[in-house]
Amino acid sequence: MTILIIDDDPRITALLKRALAFEGYNPVVADTGAEGLKRALAESPDLVVLDIMMPGMDGWEVCRRIRAESDVPVLMLTARDDVADRVKGLDLGADDYLVKPFALEEFLARVRALLRRQKAAEGARTLAFADLTLNTGTREVFRGNREVRLTAREFDLLLLFMEHPRQVLTRDMLMEKVWGFDYSGESNVLEVYVGMLRQKLEEAGEKRLIHTVRGVGYVLKEMPSA
Repeated sequence: MTILIIDDDPRITALLKRALAFEGYNPVVADTGAEGLKRALAESPDLVVLDIMMPGMDGWEVCRRIRAESDVPVLMLTARDDVADRVKGLDLGADDYLVKPFALEEFLARVRALLRRQKAAEGARTLAFADLTLNTGTREVFRGNREVRLTAREFDLLLLFMEHPRQVLTRDMLMEKVWGFDYSGESNVLEVYVGMLRQKLEEAGEKRLIHTVRGVGYVLKEMPSA
């Protein structure tokens, strides 16, 4: 993965280049804001590491212009640690903000997190069944135009149903996929979560979509109107 470093401090860029190359990345450097902006838009790097205080075009302006044309992740590096500055950077579209001086280990962890997030977003899917939609990247769920707010476990359970519509999923399969082989908690945890999921999905009076198959498990399907 290519990481573009936009910073006018040669000591910082040399340090970051060595660290990133050692981790297996392809670091490239631009030492002015104008050059960095040009390369960010022309070369489509996987991540931009951006200093704020640079002569000429500063990091604020570079970030604003990048975000107007690209969704590449931007990690801002700066000696300015005021809350107002951090808020400004995030409002301009930066994905993360790290204050100098920083530990190299933390910098690399932030890089890994942003790249993971970008990869997940690129691989996101939108699943739909009846009036129910689910986005795996944003982890948002909608019933029609109504957003349904789910816990992480509720989302994982619904995702499994959405990936297997109209198929009867056994209790054992659901437990294995959502809670894992070694789950040793309450024996009725699946029933409890299905109940909570139904309550949230039907909160505005919508039709039931998750149905019990007695003695077997559950199924996501539309029932014919009476």
